[in-house]
Amino acid sequence: MTEFKTEADLCAAFLAWLPKGWTAYPETGDFDILLSRDDDGFQIGVEAKLRLNPVVVAQVLETDFESIGPDCRAVLVPRGKVVAGMEAICEHLAVTVIKPGSYGGFVPSLPKDDFWHRGSASSWHELCPLRRVPLPDYVPDVAAGVAGPLKLTRWKIGAIKIAVLCERRGFVTRKDFRAIGIDPRRWLDGGWLRKGGAGLVWTGTGPDFKRQHPRVYGEIVADFDAWAPGVDAAGLIVQEARG
Repeated sequence: MTEFKTEADLCAAFLAWLPKGWTAYPETGDFDILLSRDDDGFQIGVEAKLRLNPVVVAQVLETDFESIGPDCRAVLVPRGKVVAGMEAICEHLAVTVIKPGSYGGFVPSLPKDDFWHRGSASSWHELCPLRRVPLPDYVPDVAAGVAGPLKLTRWKIGAIKIAVLCERRGFVTRKDFRAIGIDPRRWLDGGWLRKGGAGLVWTGTGPDFKRQHPRVYGEIVADFDAWAPGVDAAGLIVQEARG
């Protein structure tokens, strides 16, 4: 039986096993892993723990029936690390327990889009949320299940776009922030930008977004023409940011 030293190790093994047709968003929507089925957007929120106990079950439960959430909720634990009685409690609480299988992989299998008609509904409990968890525009390039996780938030994606604009153009303006949809005050109050040239220039003291999110940073650079505010030769915005 595989021994997992950390929850991050357990999450990494699960993500390596993840079947085709699913996209994993690590550290998204307050879950260690948020799974989204590619065909229809069906979501599973997963919390990982090295032992199935009341703590992890409490973490994964719905707390506000009017809030957004995934279609199903699950806990990911190593095989043989289950506190007596907890699986039965999870069943009553509509929480699926995912464990390594006896012969490799993980069980139960993830639901197919027609799983209600295939006899596997007993393993999963559809909660019918009012709204699903909003997915970021880019799949986070962060580790799942680590303490104090690095997250790819909506603000972080906007901040990377500002950093890319600074890199490409040499400066940004308040209009760029408005077009991209984030507040410039954090940048100015933190000394990350200063007045210079045609606008605000990078001081080199802010977060290193390229180091934090190398893959996503590269993807945002590659998508530059799709999202960047249009500017004229003087650097003035002639159209709003897209996407």
